[in-house]
Amino acid sequence: MKKVLILGLISVCLLSAAPVLHAQTSIPIPKVTLGVDKATKPQDVAVTLQILFFMTILSLAPAILIMTTAFPRIIVVFYFLKQALGTQSMPPSQLFIGLALFLTFFVMAPTWSKVNETAFQPYLKNQITLDSAYTIGVKPIRDFMLRQTREKDLAMMVHLANLRRPQTPNDIPTYVIIPAFAINELRIGFEIGFLIFIPFMMIDMIVASVLMSMGMMMLPPMMISLPMKILLFVLVDGWYLLVGSLVQSFR
Repeated sequence: MKKVLILGLISVCLLSAAPVLHAQTSIPIPKVTLGVDKATKPQDVAVTLQILFFMTILSLAPAILIMTTAFPRIIVVFYFLKQALGTQSMPPSQLFIGLALFLTFFVMAPTWSKVNETAFQPYLKNQITLDSAYTIGVKPIRDFMLRQTREKDLAMMVHLANLRRPQTPNDIPTYVIIPAFAINELRIGFEIGFLIFIPFMMIDMIVASVLMSMGMMMLPPMMISLPMKILLFVLVDGWYLLVGSLVQSFR
């Protein structure tokens, strides 16, 4: 009896799967092939080099986003805030990174709009060449970085690059501006982080002193100071002040 039931179930499964298998065999499956042919014209070599160039740019896109925008300062300040509050996993790092990215888009929107209007759209319409699009498009980004960078940091990078003293900002190469801008962003981020730490550190010191004076040596001060620090941050509307100050620091 068991053998008959098993054979019956197998037959039902095969019969029910038959239309599906037939449908799958009737649907053409696309095939993707990659080939490397010999270049016969100079244009073929130029197209190949352009493809390699764009693939390289795409692989470096995260680094470009981090090093040439407002993202470093914002994310450094957020992590200092997390350490000052003393919360280990709240808010989560993904939330901080997402908020930092959207704030970066907000701060960089005028610059990227100018790049789109003056370089990207004319290039798509075949009004300018790729070299002209790069030259025109990188100028608003250079202007943004130069506005946020100290002359001291620029002078150091120019000296390390063994370049002559530039007469105008246009004489400074982009590869010199980017590290100077990154150093300046880290400096400002650490300065803001220090200012964030001061009130929360004072709360930790006061709570620790009170607990020691009361003889409560076994009670961790963090258990008492953490809710007080969160309450202080909420009462002063900390997110409003912090985000507003960060955005205003780029203007």
